[in-house]
Amino acid sequence: MGFWIFMLIIDMLIPITMIGFGSYFVKSGGPQEINTLFGYRTSMSMKNKDTWAFAHKYCGKLWRLIGWVILFPSVGCMLFVADKDIGVTGLIGGIISGCQLVFLIFPIVF
Repeated sequence: MGFWIFMLIIDMLIPITMIGFGSYFVKSGGPQEINTLFGYRTSMSMKNKDTWAFAHKYCGKLWRLIGWVILFPSVGCMLFVADKDIGVTGLIGGIISGCQLVFLIFPIVF
């Protein structure tokens, strides 16, 4: 049961991070200065301050929405393996994390 709780927490990290940073980006528009260390950094978003602010607000909205959408199915899938052995729990938890990573990177396309 301890490993299941660990995997549940791990599988909640990406959606909660997406919700948190999404809310931050929507509220503040991201970092005030264009930088190469923190923020939604693509060649298009770093062209000028207007595109920088727009990209952060847009990405923030997507991340916040996607974070809420993937949070509940992730927890739901983990509930199905609550009483399974460590191998099954680890496999399902890893698959869920891999799928979440796809959704984390998905807003870059837009």
